Amino acid sequence: MELSRAITLHLPKRFEVGQGTAARLGAWAGEVRTLVIAQPVTAGMVDRLDLAGAVQVFDGVQPEPKDTDLDAALVVARDFRPDLVVGLGGGSVMDVAKLVAALWNSDQGLTEVAGPNKVAQKCSLLAQVATTAGTGSEGGIRALVTSTGTGMKVAVESPHMAADIAILDPDLTMTVPPAVTAATGVDALAHCVEAFTNINAHPLIDDYARMGIRLAGQFLRRAVTDGTDAEARAGMLLSSFYGGLCLGPVNTAAGHALAYPLGTRAGIPHGLSVALLFADVLAFNAPAVPGKTGEVLAALGLPASDDPAQIRASVAGYCADLGIEMSMQANGAKESDLRAWAEEAHGIRRLMDNNPRDMSVDEVEAIYRAAF
Repeated sequence: MELSRAITLHLPKRFEVGQGTAARLGAWAGEVRTLVIAQPVTAGMVDRLDLAGAVQVFDGVQPEPKDTDLDAALVVARDFRPDLVVGLGGGSVMDVAKLVAALWNSDQGLTEVAGPNKVAQKCSLLAQVATTAGTGSEGGIRALVTSTGTGMKVAVESPHMAADIAILDPDLTMTVPPAVTAATGVDALAHCVEAFTNINAHPLIDDYARMGIRLAGQFLRRAVTDGTDAEARAGMLLSSFYGGLCLGPVNTAAGHALAYPLGTRAGIPHGLSVALLFADVLAFNAPAVPGKTGEVLAALGLPASDDPAQIRASVAGYCADLGIEMSMQANGAKESDLRAWAEEAHGIRRLMDNNPRDMSVDEVEAIYRAAF
């Protein structure tokens, strides 16, 4: 926790936040060739970006993107040769956009760039326009896609994947359904909490994390209750953005490692996977970081406690009150898979090694069973 400890933070070159800011992208970009990476649900928002010049839309990104989605997007990009790549969507779309902007005119492929600092260049400018408040991918330099060969997440991290402009326009999030708002909002909260309680925690990142946690505590319930509440939507976009800033220099920990098999193996959306396990992981880690756990509880309006069982119950109740069905089984998980998932999650050392408290395979399985 020493202020003198070296840390590197990469930020978008330009940041626009507030109602109507999506329409500023066209003026910033000028008349250029623009490839928009989207999903069918966000492709209809392209006109709101006020883009000039030739525009090509690729909307073939799945909610949990695979390397085949990236390959298909790269085929389109190499044919179109964009000056600008725009990610218009949530984390899945923005992660694919990062990789397309970095790889479409490169000799490198996903295998060559997997891991930290292996991307050689940026092939075009990159704009990120968030349409959900969850991953904060617009603020970070990391991208995740699932390998169809292994079923595991492939992580790529590079400053070449920082956005040249990031736009947070709450108007684009107004139609996100309450259930998705709740799950992605807990994901944003978890990014901040996992960085905040991380063994690599740093005072600089702690303050971003605190802001993200407090914003979620103030605005998540409001955004779920009334999707047209512009202040609440803007607050959650900022919470998500701060969480994204936490990921590069500090990263997440056990919470996300445990969530990944739920997405890659059972097809549970990422935000929901994180939400299902959030209370259990926070309670497990509480004895190692009691002060910071207390800050999280206070920000969420929950009673102070040093009892892991009470912490789990109150945080799980908070998530359930948002409308989240807090049962892995109810969301498609099978009990027979839990041991194998526990072994897989335990093996994700790039995240598990960040956790403030060591977690065995048996303890991972116990958390799965508690959340089952």
